[in-house]
Amino acid sequence: MDENIVPDVVISRLPWYLQTLKQIADEGMQTVSSSLLAEKLGSTATQIRRDLSNFGGFGKQGRGYTIDNLIEELENILNMDRIWPMIIVGAGDLGRALARYQGFQNQGLKVAMLFDNAPDVVGTLVGKLRVKHVDSMREEVKSNRIKIAIITVPANSAQEIADLLVEAGIQAILNYAPVTLVVQSSVRVQHIDPTLHLQRMLYYLDEY
Repeated sequence: MDENIVPDVVISRLPWYLQTLKQIADEGMQTVSSSLLAEKLGSTATQIRRDLSNFGGFGKQGRGYTIDNLIEELENILNMDRIWPMIIVGAGDLGRALARYQGFQNQGLKVAMLFDNAPDVVGTLVGKLRVKHVDSMREEVKSNRIKIAIITVPANSAQEIADLLVEAGIQAILNYAPVTLVVQSSVRVQHIDPTLHLQRMLYYLDEY
């Protein structure tokens, strides 16, 4: 089925399904029902079956899903059957932490380059990566055909960086800057602002 007609909200749930399936597999299980999967996800069996039906039939009536097979299918759907190089723009504390994060390697992702414009940062090493100047970013992205970028720069620089990235051919941006980016509709942007998530949770806390 053409991915363009699958609702984005469905795509957003697939990584959660995949993560949970891997956890279940680590427990030694070989098959799982949509009911058990829903219980672990806090969802419903109907929702899971409906989501997966967008991509074909993976389970059998009364027998559930073969976990290894479903993991493989979801990884193929999510284009995780290869390693995707990505860049990080902003080599501050957060950018450096993300560059060192080993979890990307098991999820089909690899931090290939790290960029900044601070004179005392450019040229320094973060793990095995040497920080490059943003002036070279456009050419580096183009020549290496990189499609994914993470932005960890201050809010007042984020839109300018995003524009440069899109111009260079970036198709997906994970934005940690506390500002909403405006890009063309063909570019996927995911905003992550921990402060906003924490503020949302504050509403539910008891007074102290």
